[in-house]
Amino acid sequence: MTSERAVGPVLDRDLAPVASLIGDPTRIVMLAALAEGRSLPAGDLARRAGVHPATATAHLRRLVEGGLVVVRSQGRHRYHELAGPHVAAAVEAVAQLAPATPVRSLRSDRAARTLAEARTCYDHLAGRRGVELRDRLLAVDALRMLDERDHELTSAGRRLMADMGVELPDPDRTRRVFARTCLDWTQRRPHLAGALPSAFTRRMLDLGWVSRATGRSLRVAPDYDRRLDAWLSSSDGSR
Repeated sequence: MTSERAVGPVLDRDLAPVASLIGDPTRIVMLAALAEGRSLPAGDLARRAGVHPATATAHLRRLVEGGLVVVRSQGRHRYHELAGPHVAAAVEAVAQLAPATPVRSLRSDRAARTLAEARTCYDHLAGRRGVELRDRLLAVDALRMLDERDHELTSAGRRLMADMGVELPDPDRTRRVFARTCLDWTQRRPHLAGALPSAFTRRMLDLGWVSRATGRSLRVAPDYDRRLDAWLSSSDGSR
């Protein structure tokens, strides 16, 4: 008895080449490291993946050829970064399907809790705090949904962003989506991805609401909740 084998593309896309790139243990570690939103040299990525520099170079070449990673030259140095937020979203989507890493120490437990609380997803706020922020912006009518995925700011939302000093992205100068749902792999609920949450996260870092910790983790300021409450309470234009 012969078995049937699918030979055509899945839906209207050939998923196999990308799945092969992401499915390698060394390459997925590199992609996850770059999903922090930073540009990293090959040596740093080799250390993250625990491989020899020459091995890392070969893997990075495949990622570049596959369109998942780009290389930026700065003088004599070469830095690698994701080809765009869509690649980070793909890594985040894979995390939705993957089993949790077993917790074998107090340190790893603490790291997992920190990631679940607040982290960057490429360049925007994720984790419990990211999900909470989207929920609260919708609750005070600063944000409204255009369809099942995309959002826009209301007049109240524009006032809030101006009050906080967030530089709103110019839709005529960027091809990036404005504010789209991104399913959070630790919370199983959506946070916001796109040009707006990217700008907002940068402003939160500038103001010290959050600060960078290890890897993608963010450290929330002790008075974060007070600041957030005070800011959202001004959504009606009052002071």
